[in-house]
Amino acid sequence: MGTTGGDRERVYKTVKDSNVYVVISPQMGKQVVAFLAAMEIMAEQFPGAFSGYSLQGDGISSGQQIGHFWYCQGRHFMLSETGVSFELDQIQQIRDPKQQVEMVGVPEEYLNGHAFHMYHLTSPDQTVSFEFQHNVCGRSIYAEGTVDATIFLAKKIQSGAKQWIYNMIDVLREGNMR
Repeated sequence: MGTTGGDRERVYKTVKDSNVYVVISPQMGKQVVAFLAAMEIMAEQFPGAFSGYSLQGDGISSGQQIGHFWYCQGRHFMLSETGVSFELDQIQQIRDPKQQVEMVGVPEEYLNGHAFHMYHLTSPDQTVSFEFQHNVCGRSIYAEGTVDATIFLAKKIQSGAKQWIYNMIDVLREGNMR
């Protein structure tokens, strides 16, 4: 179940009460999940590494998923643990298709299906900067992740696994992806 919306607690309770195997994740793109997991590991192992740094962020996605990338599964935690503090209004949301093409370089054929997200971190004295970015054109990355999650679940069902609820990190850790 790949979703950035809804009542998460209710989703988990419904699934738990249903006794069905499921992967629940706000992001089904395996490579994006791996990138975000690496950022989270950095936050956990090097807390405060970016203390005092400022954030400029851009979130460019098709659809109405305003700000979901920055807050889904605690991404704000990841940034705050590294010492960066920010508010959602610091993230530039570019929703106008013309601006997406002209300012960011989104190919026109992907205006209905893309996700470009950039973190720009700058030191307090503005002499050091870091950029983290991912650009997704199309939806195949999500479909491929969903297929791998389905194969993962089929193996869990077949083995009679005691755990019923998983996320995409579990799928990645298993390592049996196409």
